[in-house]
Amino acid sequence: MEFSADIGIFGGSGFYSFLDNVRDVEIQTPYGNPSSKISIASIDGKKVAFLPRHGAEHQYPPHMVPYRANLFAMKMLGVRKIIGPTASGSLQPEIRPGDFVITDQFVDRTSGRKDTFFDGPETRHFSVAHPYCPTLRKTAADAGKSLGITIHEHGTVVVIQGPRFSTVAESRWFSRMGWEVVNMTQYPECYLARELGICYANIALITDFDAGLEGRDDIPPVTQDAVYKVFKENNEKLKRMLFEMIRRIDLSETGCRCNIG
Repeated sequence: MEFSADIGIFGGSGFYSFLDNVRDVEIQTPYGNPSSKISIASIDGKKVAFLPRHGAEHQYPPHMVPYRANLFAMKMLGVRKIIGPTASGSLQPEIRPGDFVITDQFVDRTSGRKDTFFDGPETRHFSVAHPYCPTLRKTAADAGKSLGITIHEHGTVVVIQGPRFSTVAESRWFSRMGWEVVNMTQYPECYLARELGICYANIALITDFDAGLEGRDDIPPVTQDAVYKVFKENNEKLKRMLFEMIRRIDLSETGCRCNIG
């Protein structure tokens, strides 16, 4: 392939629009077209591929994102490490809007999504006991803390189908289970990276307290506008963290368990 990249980021144009060496690439995969063109730029001597998971116009709702095409396009470019920031809701009172959570587990509550590259006749089974890359997670936590960002270094994200938000009953159930974060896109994105042997880390940007947070009856229902408002306010903070992560990532590291099926 004419173009290549070392690191992939699922994020919009706000992360790279100020760079002057960006090249847009159209890639066709065996799983269809990815959400958008992929923008490739050189940052700190590393080639980074940016892809908005919801599309350039945010036209793909969570259950319709072409996850397999997005991940396979990154693989075709040679990407070895992916950072997947997400807007997320908090399920616990100590995790507040504006905080970042470096998730280490997920609970899948989605349905009907294409979530494997092995539909047959070839069949493979992958361990996903620890779905996120420990090395990349540590890099994320260290980068965030160095910038003074409030970082929670562990957390379970429960992935709901969307595009609707949770009911109060559902949210209270999630909270009582001890899960920390709720989101709509982490599955199957992070698992597909594992099938391809790509290291993956999620940065959950907390935009709101979820509807059923125990003991917080004063919390208004979650709305799309409120989520977008907090995400936009914290976008600059996230951008600084991503670029600090890129600076710290060691591409010479080998032996990571993420590429073992």
